[in-house]
Formats: sequence, structure tokens, C-alpha cells
Amino acid sequence: MGKRLSDNLSSLYIGAANRLKSKGARRKIIAYVESYDDISFWRTLLGGFEDETRYFEVMLPSRTTLTKGKKSVLMNDLGSRLGQNMIACVDSDYDYLLQGATQTSQYIINNPYVFHTYAYAIDNYQCYAEALHEVCVTATLNDRPIIDFVAFMRLYSQIAYPLFVWSVWFYRKHNLSEFSLLDFCSYVRIEKINVYHPEHSLENMERKVKRKLRDLERRHPKSVGEVEAMKKELSRLGVTPDDTYMFIQGHHIMDCVVMKLLTPVCNLLRREREAEIKELAAHDVQFHNELTSYQHRQSGVELVLRRHTGYKVSPLYKRLEEDVRRFLKKL
Repeated sequence: MGKRLSDNLSSLYIGAANRLKSKGARRKIIAYVESYDDISFWRTLLGGFEDETRYFEVMLPSRTTLTKGKKSVLMNDLGSRLGQNMIACVDSDYDYLLQGATQTSQYIINNPYVFHTYAYAIDNYQCYAEALHEVCVTATLNDRPIIDFVAFMRLYSQIAYPLFVWSVWFYRKHNLSEFSLLDFCSYVRIEKINVYHPEHSLENMERKVKRKLRDLERRHPKSVGEVEAMKKELSRLGVTPDDTYMFIQGHHIMDCVVMKLLTPVCNLLRREREAEIKELAAHDVQFHNELTSYQHRQSGVELVLRRHTGYKVSPLYKRLEEDVRRFLKKL
């Protein structure tokens, strides 16, 4: 009871403080996020809407505990206190695609003070295909293109798409014992990649996906039409065969697809640059000095992947920006 009273007083205080400020002062809007990793993403987004009339403070859902996660943001006292001065910013997960099939999905879709990523999670934005070449350049200081990342992720998405639709269908039916998210991810993971023939890893994945599709169609013949019809609905929500990777579990896309792709590519780019230094060096001292200088200027590819903002040109990010813009117009 004491904590709830304290939280309510805190919310009222923020609103009252904003009203008491002079007309020239800026309104503070608190944005609660799920975890430490989310703070930078939402700060980047919301910071673009700050001006002389308002600013955002992005924070975790509690100042008194270490509790984190979507449930702590939405399913506690905080959820009842959201409003013009306090918003929640969360990953969509499957909740957006479930379109009200669960309580959390209903809450995220219908609450005007809850902003969600549309993509499964922030990780998917960080893995945005259009930005992956720039990530490699930043990490290795070598601009030579080795793999067409956009084409690779498009083909990956096209292969995963039909099985992804089945995964969403099972979630809508609340039947996770037969085909869970973990099961789905096991079929759409990428094994070791040959940077000279990356298509081989996709061919291996495609064989696994097709086998599972035949199995699901055999076990659920009466549901095939329903699953096919759901593709049209998912298309209206922004899911297409070409960009399915943006809606697959974010950790899976980053760890089991994109990092599996970027790591060998960056290793090759670094070896090429080091070989170039060795070839051009006039003597051993120059070689070691130049090599040391190059190595000190490199960055870890995963760190660059998590820090870049190349995803800001993606259609889903533009949609999220529009949600914030619409919210601010109503203030």
C-alpha cells in the first residue's frame, strides 16, 4: 500500500510540476523501458522530438528495485499511471502480430501511451540489412564489399516466411507445446558460413524448413487454409516474405544469423587490411607500427552492431516515429 501511494504521488508530482513551470519551461515526459540495452534506442528515438517545450527522461521501470522486463513495465502499478507525462516503450515480441489474442497484446495495441517497436525487438533494428555493410566498415576500417547483406537477409526471410506464419498461428491458438518459439528458431538458424559461398548455409536451412512445413501440413491439414489466409493479415501489419527477419525473435536474428554472418566477413576484411600493410611496409619497424595503429583503431563488430543507428531509415522505424509524433500532437 505504501509503495502504491508513493508511486501515485510521484506521478501526480510530475504532472503538477509541469503545470507550475513557467510557459517558457520545458515539460518532462518520463519514458519507461524494459532493460539497460533499450535505453540507448529509445533515447535516440525520443531525443529527436525534444524541443524548447518538452524533453524526455528514459529510465527503467523501477527506481527502488532491479526488476526489469516487459511485464514489469506493463503489468504492475505503472500501467495504470501512464498518460501525457509518463509513457511505456517496449519490444513488440509477437504481441503486435497476435492482434489482441492475449491480454498483453490487447494492452499494447489499445493503450495510446504504450509505444512498441513493431519489429520483434530492438535487436532486429540493430540487424537491419541495409546497415550491415556500414557496420563492417566501422569495425574493420575496410570498405570492400564481400557479401550482399541485403540480398542475403531477403533470401533468408523468404525461406523462413512460411514457417514463421505457422509459428504465429500456433501462438494465436495458444498451442506452444507442439511448436514453440524455440522450436521455430531451431529450424531457421544459420550454421557456419562460407563467406565465398554464403548461399550454401541458406540451402541447408531451406531443406530443414521444408521438411518441417511438410510435417505441419500433414498433422494439421484442416488448418492449411487458415494459415494461408493469415498471410494477408500479416501483410497488412507490415510482414512480407522479404523482411520476415525483422519479426523473428531478436536475439535469434542477432546471435544465430547476423553475427554468424558478420564475424567471418570482418575477420576476412581485417586479414586483407593486415596483408596490405605488410606488403606496403618498407621495413619491419614501419610494418609493426602501422599494424599496431590499425589494430588499435578497430572496433568489436558486436559493439558496433549494437551502437549504430543505420536502422533509422527503415519503414518500421518511420512508423514508430509517426506514433510518437501523433502522441505529441495531442499534448
